[in-house]
Amino acid sequence: MDTKELLKKVRKIEIKTRRLSDHIFGGEYHSTFKGRGMTFSEVRQYQFGDDVRNIDWNVTARANQPHIKVFEEERELTMMLMVDVSGSEFFGTENQFKNEIVTEIAATLAFSATQNNDKIGLILFSDQIELFIPPKKGRSHVLRIIRELIEFKPKSKQTNIAEALKFLRNVMKKKAIVFVLSDFISEDYKQTLKIAAGKHDITGIRIFDKHEVQIPNLGMVQMQDEESGDLMLVNTNSKAVRQNYAKYYNEKVAYFKDSFAKSGAGSLSCRTDESYVKKLLGYFKAR
Repeated sequence: MDTKELLKKVRKIEIKTRRLSDHIFGGEYHSTFKGRGMTFSEVRQYQFGDDVRNIDWNVTARANQPHIKVFEEERELTMMLMVDVSGSEFFGTENQFKNEIVTEIAATLAFSATQNNDKIGLILFSDQIELFIPPKKGRSHVLRIIRELIEFKPKSKQTNIAEALKFLRNVMKKKAIVFVLSDFISEDYKQTLKIAAGKHDITGIRIFDKHEVQIPNLGMVQMQDEESGDLMLVNTNSKAVRQNYAKYYNEKVAYFKDSFAKSGAGSLSCRTDESYVKKLLGYFKAR
């Protein structure tokens, strides 16, 4: 992709997602994700109705009058976007591939965070860490993130969500709001997720295509595994083949839901032909 075409794509995504974040998600994001706590602001003289637990006894003793500590909400947050760039994300049978929907959702979330003057960082992962952009503020930083989401070419097509979560724990020492965007056709991340969710506010956003849910009856079809590259002939006429695939797929979805629920993390699923706007709004309001 040449520079002119890339900039055109970035601008198109910015216009669409910024409008969404300005008019829809800004307030919802602010009310859903609070600051890390209360930070000390000042000491002032006690007034009737103040909480006696906030009395500063040292200042009270020196001034011979009761004084209290005043606190304010520590509003600034850090958002980390963790995006799966493995081979299975480059799949789609409707208007857009999964990775294109992921890019739009990530951009919408990033612009919503920017409205609150929060920092945004990015982790692109496959079965390894493909790219890490440390958290920063500002529109130009968000545009860089969008450029990487559009143009980045991963070294590997495999997936390892657990490794990505371990990396998150190592690089993010303070609590962050974390969105993991993937199709979650993977397992063995439950324990790592539980540890990471003990420190960070994590939400898993599962993006999937409706034709991944079940195989249609199309006779003998040559299929390719997007992650391994293996080609195989599949007899989709076979009811047993279709049932075994459905069982495999449903087990992966159940693992995703169970892992996030038991870790105390949030989760939502969005099909490529559905409105991610409604899904995100519903999730924010439910929280």
